[in-house]
Amino acid sequence: MPLPDVTRLNLSAGLASVGVAGLLVMLKLWALGETGALSVAASLADSAMDLMVSLGAMAAILYAARPPDEDHVFGHNSAEDLAALGQSLFILISAGVITWAAVTRLITAQPERLTAEGSGIMAMTLSILLTLALIVWQTRVAQRTGNKVVKADRLHYLGDLLPNLGAIASLWASSRFGLIQIDSIMALAAAGMLAIGALKIGRSAWDALMDRAADPEVIDGIATLARNWPGVHGFHDLKTRMAGSKIFVHLHIELDGDLTLREAHDIGAGLRRTILLAYPQTDVIIHKDVAGR
Repeated sequence: MPLPDVTRLNLSAGLASVGVAGLLVMLKLWALGETGALSVAASLADSAMDLMVSLGAMAAILYAARPPDEDHVFGHNSAEDLAALGQSLFILISAGVITWAAVTRLITAQPERLTAEGSGIMAMTLSILLTLALIVWQTRVAQRTGNKVVKADRLHYLGDLLPNLGAIASLWASSRFGLIQIDSIMALAAAGMLAIGALKIGRSAWDALMDRAADPEVIDGIATLARNWPGVHGFHDLKTRMAGSKIFVHLHIELDGDLTLREAHDIGAGLRRTILLAYPQTDVIIHKDVAGR
């Protein structure tokens, strides 16, 4: 069965993300070997994280295209959260190693000098250009499909530009002025950013695995739609939970008891379609009750 155009576009963004991340890892490995710069090592760790995140995003897109099966009637979205917890742990360890190496260099009486700064600057500049090209394509896909996984991956790569610029600045300062310590300072700043990002990813994944409710703005928006929907006299038991990028919504609406089954069904189906249009990442179940007299 051919894939829908929207799915093909999302997959193209996922493949581009994985491909660029893989190229960046290889390029920065070479730059690290040439320069020995900790700021490059921090950027390399960030790109390695990007590769794992991009692979996770690719898996999420593929899973989103699959219907639920008998063993997973609510889908497979929680796999995203399990992968995210593993990613956050890896990122925290990487940030700790980089911090230890940077502090060690700062307190060393004669810190190790950087080498081949020009080659490192060239590699990091190419990394920035590749990242910008990926962001442009992800922006185009996100605008056409509205896929939140692609949007999140795009935001992540936008944030990666700062460590790359920091690595270039430290290499330039070392080459031009002999300021070796700048490399360690930039590495410490990049490690801090990595740790903050890891904690955010880990917290979000943990909240989802613990069935935390959706954002209050989403809940309020769904409540407003239900409250104002024609034929609905009231609603109760609006419950939500997160699983990966999916929001599961359970809602009871109160209808006139004299309506025919078809009329009641049409009201519920119309409300459900409207919620899905407003929040595409939701899975909505609506139960119909008789309104109190």
